[in-house]
Amino acid sequence: MSAEIICVGTELLLGEILNSNAQFLAHELAYLGIPHYYQTVVGDNPERLKQVLAMACDRSNILIFTGGLGPTPDDLTTEAIADFFGVPLIERPDILEDIAQKFVQRGREMTPNNRKQALIPKGADVLQNPGGTAPGIIWQPRPDLTILTFPGVPSEMQQMWRETAVPFLKSQGWGQEIIYSHTLRFWGIGESALAEKVGNFFNLTNPTVAPYASQGEVRLRISARATSEAEAYPLIEPVARQLRKIGGLDYFGADDDTLASVVGRLLTKASETLSVAESCTGGGLGSMVTNVAGSSNYFLGGVISYDNAVKSSLLGVQPSDLEQWGAVSKPVAMQMAAGVRSRLSTSWGLSITGIAGPGGGTESKPVGLVYIGLAKPDGDVECFKYSLGQTRSRSSIRHASACHALDMLRRRLLVRPTNNHFPFSVTIHE
Repeated sequence: MSAEIICVGTELLLGEILNSNAQFLAHELAYLGIPHYYQTVVGDNPERLKQVLAMACDRSNILIFTGGLGPTPDDLTTEAIADFFGVPLIERPDILEDIAQKFVQRGREMTPNNRKQALIPKGADVLQNPGGTAPGIIWQPRPDLTILTFPGVPSEMQQMWRETAVPFLKSQGWGQEIIYSHTLRFWGIGESALAEKVGNFFNLTNPTVAPYASQGEVRLRISARATSEAEAYPLIEPVARQLRKIGGLDYFGADDDTLASVVGRLLTKASETLSVAESCTGGGLGSMVTNVAGSSNYFLGGVISYDNAVKSSLLGVQPSDLEQWGAVSKPVAMQMAAGVRSRLSTSWGLSITGIAGPGGGTESKPVGLVYIGLAKPDGDVECFKYSLGQTRSRSSIRHASACHALDMLRRRLLVRPTNNHFPFSVTIHE
């Protein structure tokens, strides 16, 4: 017994929009413990829709459609499904009245083509759409097959899924056993290196442990099958405890934690504040920090010192050092950090200067070279050098630079040594 996700829309095939519906539904199916082996994207074409249906009916028991429920001629999902099973479409007066009322509430005139959305296969039940005009269906055209359809608008689909589809599936005996996952997050270690350390955990069966990496971060997902979250927790926590211990300082948080949110909690706990000075990241570091709710309690502000004149006039970087060492250098990064900490009167000052590319690199200072300065509460200033690689994109280098800066601050907040045990020069190959 398994489910299949079928996303309808030529715009998905063309890459014009991101298929976030499939990601949402996949996560929801996993949480409900419903096996899910196939996802299909098909364009707005009735014959290809029916071809997909033919395959899906042979291998899956729950077919979940998104998209193609609108009023326009290329919205063909409902009629293609009905035609495939040889069932007529019936106009439902209750659906038509609901659509009409929604137009009235919005102060808009209902056009004739909206009547199309009131048509559903004979024998199907309506999957109500509180947020939009396109309802879905819940239909069992044969005893071993359930079909659910949803509009392509993510907010509408998600509300319909939670309020109607999930209770229905549970009433049918699905979702009695859930798959609950807990994710551990790491920064400063590559996926292969972490996998080498924790490889013996990958053979577990319940819970299971799986690694994956994204934009320099490595995650370990621990998943347990159980009847409830309360039952899953005792299975997951002992494994998570061991993995956190193995990860050491490279482990920074779990689930929805980010480097910025963890740094924020540590600053709050220490009653300390932060300011930032940025060059190559152009405000990206400050953006990460302020994406965290409540960051105004510890983040005072920052300076985007893209031009050397700004580095000198606002941050106090010596023009002679800019001339001698260049903007991307240890002395400049250190003065930027110290300058912003002094100007904004914060506990910590964090700076970034580097070459994000794709141009601007030289043999001695290639694309991907980044210096991060950290001015501490005692006035001492440290600097860290990163070689992020010349093959990365500009956005990737900027993102990694901001994350490394937050990670260095995080480590310092956790461990405050009397001497500098962090290496000055770090080469990252990921």
